[in-house]
Amino acid sequence: MDKSKRPFLKSKRSFRRRLPPIQSGDRIDYKNMSLISRFISEQGKILSRRVNRLTLKQQRLITIAIKQARILSSLPFLNNEKQFEKSESAARTTGLKTKKKIGLLFN
Repeated sequence: MDKSKRPFLKSKRSFRRRLPPIQSGDRIDYKNMSLISRFISEQGKILSRRVNRLTLKQQRLITIAIKQARILSSLPFLNNEKQFEKSESAARTTGLKTKKKIGLLFN
């Protein structure tokens, strides 16, 4: 059979329709931290609409709510806990090296 004359074949794969991340009863508000925290990455960034599977209107409302929560200090602007731990441990090791050098100088 020629490729151009081949009839359109539907795939037999079935897929499960995902539930929307925001139900109709959920209120998008800066006070609703359990809802807002689902749409923020580990680094504190707002996830994209494609990743969240939200409508355009829902994404706008989530973005506004996240920004309001950040301004009111309910949410941090950045989540640097891992980076802070790394820099803190690096400072500790450099401090030990300098103490050893000082100890060697005076001995």
